[in-house]
Amino acid sequence: MHPIAQALTKFQTELQQRATLVAVSKTKPLEDLQIAYDQGQRVFGENKVQELQNKQPVMPDDTEWHMIGHLQRNKVKYIAPYISLIHGVDSLRLLNEIDKQGRKINRVIPCLLQVHIAQETTKFGLDIEEVRDILLTNGPEKWPFARIEGLMGMASLTDDKEQIRQEFRGLKELFDQLKAEGMFLHTLSMGMSGDYPIALEEGSTMVRIGSSIFGARNYT
Repeated sequence: MHPIAQALTKFQTELQQRATLVAVSKTKPLEDLQIAYDQGQRVFGENKVQELQNKQPVMPDDTEWHMIGHLQRNKVKYIAPYISLIHGVDSLRLLNEIDKQGRKINRVIPCLLQVHIAQETTKFGLDIEEVRDILLTNGPEKWPFARIEGLMGMASLTDDKEQIRQEFRGLKELFDQLKAEGMFLHTLSMGMSGDYPIALEEGSTMVRIGSSIFGARNYT
């Protein structure tokens, strides 16, 4: 069995009904994606619009594409017709643009609000007050073509597992609070190759796994 297929089978078995697996295929060639597809994987995550534009027309039609990286507003229009989920809605301006582009083509675009939970200032994301303002003050009906389905967060890049756990736990608590206050949210995207076991223990419903499936990335 090919190493990609072998790794993917491991994750598919481990996750089963616990969480959706997003196979993060950024920088990887189409041959690698096809191996994963042939193993039953349908959900792939990319963080560059240009890569999405190159890969989407070539892969089978039932492939689901998730935009997991920082998304510039001027590039939303290029992925609006086919993107299955935008994970990183990290500003009100981006949410407005997604709604605008969805309205133009009469397509509702599923989104997650990215919450800043890590200690690193380099990570993108909304703070809790901004999330609550979008969902509870303005309300999702303000953006009918940008459907907010849940939250996403990235933990700190650290060896301190307790810190990672607390960051994920805080996001899950926010997720549960918003649902209790009437928000129809069903996706909590948290956990990557290095920290997904903790994320699952803390209630993640979607994990983003790249290098543990496809191997180290080539950024040259």
